[in-house]
Amino acid sequence: MVYLVVLLLVLAAIFLPQVWVQRVLARYNREPEPNFPGTGGELARHLLTRLGLDDVKVESTEIGDHYDPISRCVRLTKDKFDGRTLTAITVAAHECGHAMQHAGNEPMFQLRSRLAASAVWATRLGSFLIFAAPMLALIGRAPSPALLSVLGGFLIMGFGVVVQLLTLPVELDASFRKALPMLEAGYLETNQVPAARQILRAAAWTYVAASLASLLNFWRWMAILRR
Repeated sequence: MVYLVVLLLVLAAIFLPQVWVQRVLARYNREPEPNFPGTGGELARHLLTRLGLDDVKVESTEIGDHYDPISRCVRLTKDKFDGRTLTAITVAAHECGHAMQHAGNEPMFQLRSRLAASAVWATRLGSFLIFAAPMLALIGRAPSPALLSVLGGFLIMGFGVVVQLLTLPVELDASFRKALPMLEAGYLETNQVPAARQILRAAAWTYVAASLASLLNFWRWMAILRR
C-alpha cells in the first residue's frame, strides 16, 4: 500500500506539472501583444545582433524550441517564430540566453553539452554490456554478469538522469539571469513582467518533471537488473 501511494505521488509530480506548463504557455500564446513590433524570430535576431552574436542563426523548426550549440542556431517552432505573443517573445529570449551561455563558455552549459553529446555512445555501450554480460563473464573472467548489467543500466538510464539534473540549472540561468533581465530592459511593459516570469517558471518545470521521470525509470531499471 505504501509503495502504491509513493508511486502515485511520483506520477503526479511528473504529469501534473506538464499539464500546468502547457496551460500556462497556451494562455499567453493566443493573442498578439500590441506593444511588440516584431515576432519571436525577429526578436531573437535582434537580441543576438545586439549581443554581438551575428554568427548565430535563427530558424523555424518543427521539433521544439531549442538552441543548437553544434550548428550555433536558435530554433523556434512556427507559432513562436512568427508569433507576437508573450509566450513567443519570452521563449525567443530564453533560447538566446543559451546562445549567451555558449558564447561565454559557461562551465555548466559546456559540461551539459558534452554529456548530452556522449549520451548516444553511453546508451550503445550500456546496451552492449547488458546483452553481452554473461558471455563476457564466461570467456574473459570479467566481473559478475550482475555487475556488468548494473553498469550497463547506469549507462543507459543513469547517464540520462545526470544530463537531466545538469539541464535544470542551465535552464534556470538562461531564463532568470539572462532572458528576463533582457526583456525587462525595455521590451516588456511593467504589467507583462509577472506573466513572463510565469512562462519562464513553467518552462523550467518541464525539466523538473523530466528529471523525475528519468529518476523513476532509472530506479525501475536498477530494480529489474538486481533480480
